[in-house]
Amino acid sequence: MSRPADGFDAIVIGGGHNGLVCACYLARAGKRVCVLERRQVLGGAATTEELWPGYKVSTAAYVISLFLPQIIRELKLKEHGLAVLPRNPSSFTPLPDGSSLLMGPDKALNHREISRFSAADAQAYPQYEALLERVAAVLEPTLSQSAPDPLPMPASWRRIGLGKRLRDAQKLWSIHRALKRLGADQPAAIELLTGAARPILERWFESEALRATLATDAIIGAFTSISSPGSAYVLLHHVMGEAGGARGVWGYVRGGMGGVATALAAVGEQLGVTIRREAPVAAINQANGRVTGVTLEDGQTLDAPIVASGVDAHLTFERMLPAEALPNDFRQAIAKIDYASASMKINLALAEPPNFSARPTTPGEVAPHHRGTMHIGPSMDYLDRAYDDAKYGKPANEPILEMTMATSVDDSIAPPGKHLLSLFIQYAPYKLRDAHWDDIKESYADRCIAKLAEYAPNVPAAIEHRQVLSPLDIERTYGLTGGNIMQGAMNANQLFCFRPVAGWADHRTPLRGLYLCGAASHPGGGVMGACGKNAAAEILRDRL
Repeated sequence: MSRPADGFDAIVIGGGHNGLVCACYLARAGKRVCVLERRQVLGGAATTEELWPGYKVSTAAYVISLFLPQIIRELKLKEHGLAVLPRNPSSFTPLPDGSSLLMGPDKALNHREISRFSAADAQAYPQYEALLERVAAVLEPTLSQSAPDPLPMPASWRRIGLGKRLRDAQKLWSIHRALKRLGADQPAAIELLTGAARPILERWFESEALRATLATDAIIGAFTSISSPGSAYVLLHHVMGEAGGARGVWGYVRGGMGGVATALAAVGEQLGVTIRREAPVAAINQANGRVTGVTLEDGQTLDAPIVASGVDAHLTFERMLPAEALPNDFRQAIAKIDYASASMKINLALAEPPNFSARPTTPGEVAPHHRGTMHIGPSMDYLDRAYDDAKYGKPANEPILEMTMATSVDDSIAPPGKHLLSLFIQYAPYKLRDAHWDDIKESYADRCIAKLAEYAPNVPAAIEHRQVLSPLDIERTYGLTGGNIMQGAMNANQLFCFRPVAGWADHRTPLRGLYLCGAASHPGGGVMGACGKNAAAEILRDRL
């Protein structure tokens, strides 16, 4: 690789976790790398910010599991401060009648709790869990390599050499052999990959409490219904990670989610990576069909023969590049990417933990059910009705709340005796029919807190500080088009060999030297680091 005078071998746009992972792997291979982050804080949507004195808030992403253990080992992230705190129990669903369901990695606990609603479900649940784990184990290897491009795309779209065709064929053959190992589970696996969550859960279980608890995992972060095809894949997605200590176990990052970026930055700087904060990129520079570097918003130009973009496809191709720099067919495909989103985030600083009527606690007590995700969404009809509101451009009248209180296991993120409660809200559609988010976000946050108060009456009076991030705020703050936390919807037509668009699933782009290394590329959203790692592997394949 030839390095421009006083320049870099590679520039990474965005200091999110994927961008930092990509930079670290390139630097390990001896490349001189510069990371450009437009904000003062690193991590993208996986960040920690001290919003109020003494409170270290995971403002957007709030739990971790999907992050590849291989990355943790190879980059020695634990030695650089990364600590994942497992949650046990991991799920709590209070119900309007005063009952509740508590679940986690403890199989005996799950059996006792589910048996209170259905003995048959208590027997069926381990089998359901085992099926998801078997299918996830087959699919997990696809996360740690770039996706193949198996479709016979027109030669005018992209010319693919023999070497890549052979690699892609080998990947597809590996998937074929892995699916074969599933044997009689193959039909169930296909349904999990393509079907709707609701009918699957209704066949497996009779208890509405268990169905609804599991169904929330099928829609978190997605603008889709539990009754829509493709929602079952999100169920599966949630059991693929092992960063929490075992498959499907989610944890908190000690010190907040920004701890991932902090550890990656420490590794990167040790490897010689230059990290520049408050350095927003205005344009990707190119000449004669290849990238030459970037221009910052302040007018400064940085040269490099490689640019890896960690921002989404809309920003990369439609905002940072002129239309004439890309083939027309490619631009048209990029313009059709779906960024529909319906997620809102509320962060609360509390004087005391929520006191749920279903499991009362003494004032200030942190109980086992506070450790995991607390769900407000008591039935599958409730979840579907919430979606019905949103599809017509209205925030859900009865919102779904997914809540976590990291202070239940991490004493480093709030003053003594105080707590942080994270509320992930659905459905809050980015596009409203009759209102604007800047006008209604606070009143809608009031509605969400009132809904929580139906189950934990002490919460409103315990709130000392609050931050409300509407879908529009998420777009503005984190540079996520449409407020979509996955950098593009995780629909079947936007996954695997179709991400970001068909024919370009291997992180490369029509502009030579320009790559995608963020969640806009395979395997997509979530704090997993795979997009950055896989992009670096393809860059090094091209450049070594």
